[in-house]
Amino acid sequence: MRALLSAALIAASPAVAEQVGEVGVDWVGNDVIIEAIADPDVKGVTCHIAYFERGLIDRLSKGNWFEDPSNASISCRQTGPIEIGDIDMDEAGEDVFRTSRSIILKSLRVKRIYDRANRTLIYLAHAAELTDGSAKLSMSTVPLYGTDTRLPD
Repeated sequence: MRALLSAALIAASPAVAEQVGEVGVDWVGNDVIIEAIADPDVKGVTCHIAYFERGLIDRLSKGNWFEDPSNASISCRQTGPIEIGDIDMDEAGEDVFRTSRSIILKSLRVKRIYDRANRTLIYLAHAAELTDGSAKLSMSTVPLYGTDTRLPD
């Protein structure tokens, strides 16, 4: 499943995730995967996202073979000098990262939104489900005060 997920990630995502941790959570092989994602348009910002990955025994015993849970946790920080490239500045923001959580119905996305009034980058991890959406989300912010970062007005 991880190979399928990685292939989908490379094909459909502007940013590439690098696995930096894996925590086994039970005897049936379910894990929490932790990945680092460097923002491709904001040099010096890295997000770490943690998500649940079902193991083979869990998939066999419970069915639902091609689907993982949508919920995830995100934390983003300045990891070097910030250089902002060509980013979308409107309220809707833009996708930084996107990966499939099922064959066709569900994806996990990280969206970047610029809060102009507070000079802050907001990173929102959320599930997108074709059927009826999802309220599962996590948010992290990176303040830009105290940096020499130049942004368009």
